[in-house]
Amino acid sequence: MKRAMKMLGTLAAAASIAVAVPAFAHAAGGSLIINGRAYQDPKGCYNSDQWPLRVDNKTDQPVVIFSGPDCSGDQLRVLFPGQYAIDEFGQSVSVPDSNDD
Repeated sequence: MKRAMKMLGTLAAAASIAVAVPAFAHAAGGSLIINGRAYQDPKGCYNSDQWPLRVDNKTDQPVVIFSGPDCSGDQLRVLFPGQYAIDEFGQSVSVPDSNDD
């Protein structure tokens, strides 16, 4: 039961960030590191074919990990600036894009 409540809390947080993410008017500043590969000032969606997915958000904006390729499927987790995560089910990462508003 505790696990289910934790998962619901995580999903609620992800949903609230997903609504807020399109409000940003520019790409993230800084670096997004996905499985050891760094992307400078990232925007859009980044796919990975390595598992588990390792994401280090060194940008100034939150990013979202998705269960499917091309930022499809379930939103698994939101990483705020400075956070790092390993997600065994993640396949892609979404970064705010100026074209989303």
